[in-house]
Amino acid sequence: MASYSFVTIWKIDASIETVYAAIQDSLAWPKWWSQVPEVTEISKGDERGIGTVRRYVFKGKLPYTLAFDLRVDTLEPPTKLGGTASGELAGTGLWTLTEDAPGLTTVRYDWNVRTTRWWMNLLAPLLGGVFKSNHDYVMSGGLEGLTKLLGVKAISVRRT
Repeated sequence: MASYSFVTIWKIDASIETVYAAIQDSLAWPKWWSQVPEVTEISKGDERGIGTVRRYVFKGKLPYTLAFDLRVDTLEPPTKLGGTASGELAGTGLWTLTEDAPGLTTVRYDWNVRTTRWWMNLLAPLLGGVFKSNHDYVMSGGLEGLTKLLGVKAISVRRT
């Protein structure tokens, strides 16, 4: 399996609570994140949401979609939200939010995954950079959709 570690950082002109609520409500992502055509709840977790499993379908610029299930294992409103992915991607994702000043939020997304599709693993040595570019495109779409949803502007964005 090919492994990837992506870090995306957004600075958004909105309160931490508002940004956290939008990210946590992933069933609504398809309404504002054009690269996420589908999110389906597979099972509910506890009263806080720990253990909830949702299936995500992502579509970037490349001619394929990726589907995976994500089990929520971290919920610390309004600063952390994360889970463990399985399916066509396997690994962990963690959203970390910090309030830099009242109404200014930094969002950091750490996505550490392995691909499980045989053809992606076979082509990873040649197309790893293309897969990263596709990830960046998806995350840029998320920032664009989130800022439109909230009626605010992005202050900056950084990817590594």
